[in-house]
Amino acid sequence: MQFEEILWEVDDDGVAHLTLNRPEKLNAISLDTLAEVEQAITSANDDDNVRCILITGAGRGFSSGTDLTARGGTRAERPFPGRAGITRSTMLWPAYLYNSNKPSVCAVNGVCVGAGFSFALAADIRIASTEARFSAIFVKRAIVPDSGASWLLPRRVGMEHALRMMYTGRMVGAEEAKEIGLVSEVAPPEELMERAGALAREIARGPSVAVEVSKKLVRESLHRGIEEQTELENFYQGFMQQTEDVKEGRLAFVEKREPNFQGR
Repeated sequence: MQFEEILWEVDDDGVAHLTLNRPEKLNAISLDTLAEVEQAITSANDDDNVRCILITGAGRGFSSGTDLTARGGTRAERPFPGRAGITRSTMLWPAYLYNSNKPSVCAVNGVCVGAGFSFALAADIRIASTEARFSAIFVKRAIVPDSGASWLLPRRVGMEHALRMMYTGRMVGAEEAKEIGLVSEVAPPEELMERAGALAREIARGPSVAVEVSKKLVRESLHRGIEEQTELENFYQGFMQQTEDVKEGRLAFVEKREPNFQGR
């Protein structure tokens, strides 16, 4: 696929690299950006060769949020035909990432605010550069959170920290972000992509069927009680016994070696 506002490449390790690519505008988000991200995530979901998605921003920042200077309309096509493409909100692009069956790692390399902040929140794991800064900046424009921020942020940092960020729109630095659980790791700028890439490759080397089902279980546990969730775990455990990776895992244990999972 050819994109203009994102970079998209699947490497030989099964890591799909998604880079917001409008560095001249600090990766401000346009309607074309939204459509291209939706296309990329859709293709990843349908591609067994993709085992992990690694997200970052080009240039000196992750994203400055919605491009307030952009004109209406879009060049890129959304992955919805007919009426679905007309009636479906354009702001669901972070939900695409959150609901993707692929695990995701987000490397936040600088300023990360507004709709771009929502997109970073939708990733499974966030690693921040020491230069990263985060803001639910919406209130500074006298608007409410969008792109799913009001749903995602409390689930990442808890109600009190989320409301404090949304009420004030203040910038949160990388170290504070780690303290409140917004990111899991902070790295020097020159090490950020190395660390994020190493984690993405580690995930990609794993038994991808089990990884994807684990993500599904954890995500859906937010809406279930423990008994129902345990029953679902048991159901999927039986399903997993059919995979080649389970057999490889057992054999590797017996032979006292590292397993070589194939993702099937």
